Amino acid sequence: MESQNPTGSQAGTVAVLIPCYNEALTIGKVVDDFRSALPEAAIYVYDNNSSDDTAAIAAAHGAIVRHEPRQGKGNVVRSMFREVEADYYLMVDGDDTYPAEAAPELLAPLMEGRADMTVGDRLSNGSYGEENDRAFHGFGNDLVRWLIKVIYGFAFDDVMTGYRAFNRVFVKTMPVMSEGFQIETEISIHAVDRRWRVVDVPIDYRDRPEGSESKLSTFNDGAKVLMAITSLFKDYRPLAFFGWAALILVVLGIIAGIPIIVEFARTGLVPRLPTALLAVAIVILAGLSLTIGLVLDTVAKSHRKQWEIDVYGAYDWPLRANGR
Repeated sequence: MESQNPTGSQAGTVAVLIPCYNEALTIGKVVDDFRSALPEAAIYVYDNNSSDDTAAIAAAHGAIVRHEPRQGKGNVVRSMFREVEADYYLMVDGDDTYPAEAAPELLAPLMEGRADMTVGDRLSNGSYGEENDRAFHGFGNDLVRWLIKVIYGFAFDDVMTGYRAFNRVFVKTMPVMSEGFQIETEISIHAVDRRWRVVDVPIDYRDRPEGSESKLSTFNDGAKVLMAITSLFKDYRPLAFFGWAALILVVLGIIAGIPIIVEFARTGLVPRLPTALLAVAIVILAGLSLTIGLVLDTVAKSHRKQWEIDVYGAYDWPLRANGR
């Protein structure tokens, strides 16, 4: 695919990244479909300890097969981002639920310089609700979207989708910390917090074919996603995180202390000394929480400045690759 891309390279190479675990039933078709949709792209299948013939089938269909021994989708994505070199990356699950024919639409905003990440939106056209029969998956997606909107002020149309595209700079400056299915949430929050340009692209979703099973545990992985949101909020916005904690502690301290203050004002006595000490201790904890938030906010800003410098260096990659 030839295009003038945002980094200045004339030839825009594309890598299709397919993380897989026991997808022998579908992986051959997925590789074939993306080969047809993107004939010039390199297609990588990263096998994550599959116990079936996923890797062999992918190789037979012409994919570049690599293996990731650390279990978990986040670990696979970390290796893909580190090892694969391209100008543009298209990441898709190997379960044949995402249409390969939508790939050019996902790549177009990147190649035109309008986006750094595009998101395959399954929800806007209603196809996910019609096709997906797994209980609570839609509710979990809506909950995560709402939390990101409340915390970061950005409304994703679909935050848990496994169909995304990125430019090189986004991939090479993305610090993947997740091990499992929290990776989609982590990528989304990173994109919003670092002010990358994000474009939602509506796609038609289809459910898994008969005999193919989802690896996602609704409740266990859902809990991990919520924990990831909390952890990323603490890391990216420490002043807000610890500030809210301080406010809650102050309110609790006031609730515990008001009866003591009223009693002291009326009688001049403090009859419930343990409660008074508890109220004071809670307010002190609030002050400590706010102090921690202020200190960590300074650290976070320093890390953000260094990350911005690293991004500038990533934009120079085409010049270094061409010996300039």
